[in-house]
Amino acid sequence: MLKRIICSILVLLIFSCEKNNTNPNIVIILADDLGYGDLSSYGSKTINTVNLDRMANDGVKLTSYYAAQPVCSASRAAILTGSYPNRIGISNAFGPNSKTGINNDELTLAEMLKANGYSTGIFGKWHLGSSKKYFPTKHGFDEFYGILYSNDMWRWHPESPQSYPEDLLLYRNEDPIQEIIDQSNLTKDITSESIDFIIKNKDNPFFLYVAHPQPHVPLFVSKNFENKTGNGLYADVITEIDFSVGRIINSLEENGLSDNTIIIFTSDNGPWLSYGNHSGSPGIFREGKGTTWEGGVRVPSIIKFPGRLKPNVIDEPIMAIDWMPTIANITNSKLSTNKIDGKDIWPLLSGKTNKSPHEKLYFYYRVNELHSIRMNDWKIHFARSYRSLNGKDGGSDGIPVKYEMNLLIKNELYNLKDDPEEKYNVYDEFPEIALKMEELGEKARAELGDNLTGFKGAENRKSGK
Repeated sequence: MLKRIICSILVLLIFSCEKNNTNPNIVIILADDLGYGDLSSYGSKTINTVNLDRMANDGVKLTSYYAAQPVCSASRAAILTGSYPNRIGISNAFGPNSKTGINNDELTLAEMLKANGYSTGIFGKWHLGSSKKYFPTKHGFDEFYGILYSNDMWRWHPESPQSYPEDLLLYRNEDPIQEIIDQSNLTKDITSESIDFIIKNKDNPFFLYVAHPQPHVPLFVSKNFENKTGNGLYADVITEIDFSVGRIINSLEENGLSDNTIIIFTSDNGPWLSYGNHSGSPGIFREGKGTTWEGGVRVPSIIKFPGRLKPNVIDEPIMAIDWMPTIANITNSKLSTNKIDGKDIWPLLSGKTNKSPHEKLYFYYRVNELHSIRMNDWKIHFARSYRSLNGKDGGSDGIPVKYEMNLLIKNELYNLKDDPEEKYNVYDEFPEIALKMEELGEKARAELGDNLTGFKGAENRKSGK
């Protein structure tokens, strides 16, 4: 009898160890064009994001987190490959008829985790190639439900409907299942599909990528969220996204998965300011989407991993390129043999260090143009043109105003610790810092090129053709 009891205890201990050593589930929830100031935990006074606030209180809130570029396709490529988008030949936002996409030689986060036994699913917006050879199912995802590009790329585009004469198609895996005439239920349906994926895969590790098309214009909410906030349609949209996050967290808890799941919430870039009351807020930061000023690239990011990460607020600079190597560490997965740019930020997230692993972060935009670099608290902006509303109000109810183009004649230097709003150019006051950062710019140009100055770059790889 004693022998039997001992054997039973040993079996239970072995089972328990195995369960505790199971690789964690990974959930990334990505909003589209959500601004730094759009969550109440990040300062919004008009939008009450109760679920995301709870996630921020229970997890790690990042206050100097950056999208890799201030535009859709490029920023998403960075999340999924751990590379600066221009390193892998991706820039701007792919249109419906684009012939390019993410190269098959690039290892995606989904492929990395799939090779490690994970089930993988993307629900929402892809935007890394609309030809079949670039579909999510060709890049490591077992399941895809959503749209191939931005939700404004359809026949009712407010500025250039002639450019997008086709309807927006909803896909399941590689097959279109319906033409989308009304986007009102997209957020709700994407969330429901994500929850079905969780339930279906609750007994094995999974990677769930929830890429909401909202709050990218045109704005839509389901019936239950119409006029819910009393603060306009944009606030209603964010409230529904927040509700979606709550549904996913509840599903993880109901299925006993929350303690072994890391959840990451963030945005692909800053707000599209020309749309006025249909755009978000950059908070205190300068400019928005389509620029590398802080408002275009600094976005909210919250990580929750119960039992592994203590509640914390981290203000060290990190970037979307860091998720892949960090997740590789957490899951004991094998990274690409191709060079990537991201760093493992787990020591920072877990409190083992209080310093970012990055000496510098590069900010590119358009087609391989080096616009700025951050080094510690310093940020240099290189001479270039950039778009701005120049103090004008944005548009109303889905109709944008036109941007003006400003010319930055000389390089400008800002101290983000003292001047996060980038109001005071201190280039002349700190010549040594300016020179050091200009030298970093030369290194970046030699490595990755710069179309502003005519550098080709020695380490760029090609996108798919």
